[in-house]
Amino acid sequence: QVHLVESGGGSVQPGGSLRLSCAASGSIFSVYTRGWYRQAPGKQRELVASITNRDSINYADSVKGRFTISRDNAKNTVYLQMSNLKPEDTAVYFCNANLPGMGPEYDYWGQGTQVTVSS
Repeated sequence: QVHLVESGGGSVQPGGSLRLSCAASGSIFSVYTRGWYRQAPGKQRELVASITNRDSINYADSVKGRFTISRDNAKNTVYLQMSNLKPEDTAVYFCNANLPGMGPEYDYWGQGTQVTVSS
């Protein structure tokens, strides 16, 4: 059984920064692709950033240059450093871990953490 636990969400003013963390417990290995998704009210969940086991990184266009994803395999943890936050970044942020092409039984989600950007 794998559990993903996010932390680091909160409220911040525009232009501020937050760092999200996602710790994995259970049988999760460095081969998993790790990612962050977000879902704003009334919108579909969208990919924010992902990092593969070979450290290939992908960002949504809307966060390029502002967000940085990283992973610490020794700690089974993935991070999302968010800078220059904008009100449109307000959403629930979800951590994901998956083995690409291996089906839903190897696709795990955290419970989500709220990020609110408001003046």
